[in-house]
Amino acid sequence: MSNTASLLLTLPELILSVGSLALLMVAAFVGDSATRAVTWASAALLGVAALAALFPANGGGLAFDGLYHADAFSAFAKLLIYIAAAVSVVVAPRFFERAAPLRAEYPILILLSSIGMGMMVSAGDMLTLYVGLELQSLAAYVLASFMRRDSRSAEAGLKYFVLGALASGILLYGISLVYGFTGTTLFSGVARAFGDGLSTGELFGLVFVMAGLAFKISAVPFHMWTPDVYEGAPTPVTAFFASAPKVAAMALLVRVAVEAMGPASSAWQQIVIFSALASTILGGVAAIGQTNIKRLLAYSSINNVGFALFGLVAGTAEGVAAVMTYMAVYVAMTLGSFLCVLQMRNAAGEPIETIESLSGLSRTRPALAAAFAMFMFSLAGIPPLFGFWPKFLVFDAVVGVGLWPLAMVGIATSVIGAFYYLKIVKTMYFDEPAPAYAPVTSYTEGTLIAVSALFVSPLGYLAIPALGAASLAAARSLF
Repeated sequence: MSNTASLLLTLPELILSVGSLALLMVAAFVGDSATRAVTWASAALLGVAALAALFPANGGGLAFDGLYHADAFSAFAKLLIYIAAAVSVVVAPRFFERAAPLRAEYPILILLSSIGMGMMVSAGDMLTLYVGLELQSLAAYVLASFMRRDSRSAEAGLKYFVLGALASGILLYGISLVYGFTGTTLFSGVARAFGDGLSTGELFGLVFVMAGLAFKISAVPFHMWTPDVYEGAPTPVTAFFASAPKVAAMALLVRVAVEAMGPASSAWQQIVIFSALASTILGGVAAIGQTNIKRLLAYSSINNVGFALFGLVAGTAEGVAAVMTYMAVYVAMTLGSFLCVLQMRNAAGEPIETIESLSGLSRTRPALAAAFAMFMFSLAGIPPLFGFWPKFLVFDAVVGVGLWPLAMVGIATSVIGAFYYLKIVKTMYFDEPAPAYAPVTSYTEGTLIAVSALFVSPLGYLAIPALGAASLAAARSLF
């Protein structure tokens, strides 16, 4: 394939790259007065990039001799990533108008991070994987500490940077071992080498690569950064971290496991089983005593990542499709939850993050309480809300390959997680009212909350045919 044809396949990343550089020049010459224009231009660029991902040149294929894959799997993941990134961009101005002036660099950093995430989900080579992951991470470190005068934000950025650097080192060491013992970094070449039998060196490389990727999805035992970073980062940034990078890292893990390490599935399956069980258990138990809503949602994300990994354990196209369906519904539930958190402001307009402040919300803000309750019930996987469906799919995929004891343990841990979600609902509906929140001034946030709530409501089941077909087509493109 010619370089021109290859470049056309990378059109989503080209659009975001050129657009982000152009907006960076606008921010540099015009200053922060251009912030609103840069924000909406960034959201528009993400929309155009999503269209380019959904309709790739020449129907998609391999670019640059297999370094980059433009297929149904990457298109599905990019659509979720760009939607989550766009939401994180458009809800930021209202949050920062009270906390600190929103700099024009914020949406540009989101765009740069999105470029990295696009490269991650389209990677066909270990080095493409690493470059994309680092581009995403470098922008994320800055975003976590975006409120420089806030000690919590600065601490979150520093913790994320130090632990992220450690994880990157582990991943790079694993890649070097895989290359040293297989002689290639291409996923297809690694798969051929693993198919000839797994040597001790290759096994160590596999373990280190899986460990580095587990950090990016905040799966146990590499979850330790998540609660502190989620609590300390500005809430729009936390919403971004909990959605877009989570989808990118999960999609990357799935692609590496299936395309590069598929012949060694018996080796990585054990790692994924442990990480899935540990994440669901710790994510359920550790959240029970939390008093900060953002920390609780951090443990919720760990818990949900564990459930998504159940689909990967199956190692089948149906299992991978279940993972992608899970991530699609998870993005809606998580963004909706954090949009509700953005509404938590006292009479002076200052953000509040305590769970106690939600007391009696059903009497002071009934619509907000109803939406928040729907997101909590959906995260818990309680029918008839749509959050039940992806949990059913991942458990069905596990049972389909004969691992029914694993499914039984997973169902038991989901009951543990339901406790703290129901605790939030009980606080909103049965406790004595706390001081009322400030009235809503943003129609954008209200509209996005309503759309997310409708998607996770029983009406979401109407999307099953389209969502199921898209996720299965994405999964089959890997096999």
